[in-house]
Amino acid sequence: MEYSSDDVAAARSLQFATRVHASMATFWIYDYGCSLDEEWSFLLRSQWSKVKGLYIVTRYLPFVLLTSNLYLSFNPNDNPSKCQVFDDIDSGIGIVSVVFSEFFFILRTYALWNKNRILLISMLSIFFVSFQSIHHTQASARCIDQTFVGASVGVSFATIAPATSATSAIPGITGCYQSSTSFPLLIPILLLSVFELGLMILTLTRAIQSWRIYPSRLYVVLVNHNIFYYVCGLLFSATNIFTLLFLQYSYHTLLYDFQFMILAILATRMHLHLWQVNRHAHRSGALARILISDLSSVNSTL
Repeated sequence: MEYSSDDVAAARSLQFATRVHASMATFWIYDYGCSLDEEWSFLLRSQWSKVKGLYIVTRYLPFVLLTSNLYLSFNPNDNPSKCQVFDDIDSGIGIVSVVFSEFFFILRTYALWNKNRILLISMLSIFFVSFQSIHHTQASARCIDQTFVGASVGVSFATIAPATSATSAIPGITGCYQSSTSFPLLIPILLLSVFELGLMILTLTRAIQSWRIYPSRLYVVLVNHNIFYYVCGLLFSATNIFTLLFLQYSYHTLLYDFQFMILAILATRMHLHLWQVNRHAHRSGALARILISDLSSVNSTL
């Protein structure tokens, strides 16, 4: 039986996506194994707080995300509707993961600005309204009464819903892809990029203002972490925008979940490193109390 060039191209993209998802899972397991001793030290010795709970959720959500990816990639499925459901769930988990990752850096920016509550409320409001506005646009003015995380999941379902999932016409090729346009996926990516750019500007502004006031190693580590995270996020967003606009089949969303996984790893790794730097510092100073001890007091604000 002969297949069209589109069928062959779609099958190759699915095979490539399967390899990428397997590589992502291998990388996550390797990273978890390398940091296992440090992570358990943090979990057992640090005080319990909502920030610690945020760490645990952010750290282990990629495991659920990767499990969903691998199921979609390796499970034979000839039902596009079922693929669509799992694709929606996968995208929802990814959005929730990146929301939790961004919360770490909202709190860090809050700490850098001496726990300015007006700034914190402004950042949370912008972050919430940005995602909520997408939901209103895509869901045609549905009534929304959700938590922040719930709204984020709603964004994913609303943006994915117009797309149509398809499976390979060639027997033996597992997985599915979006056969229609994925332009709606650009909206959360663009908003995430703008938000991260704003946080980076706030971090740089505060660093320039307070560099001589807080010359400690902890302060330098915090600023470097923030800038590196934002740069990585912006680079991944730019790559995803390129793939969504110019690639087809499963290629155009291939790095979507990869971005979420890497951001989660960076956020938790950086928090772990910051905790270690503060723990081993002989003289942490006022800023350390804000970043580690008083960071837990942010819980009451949230």
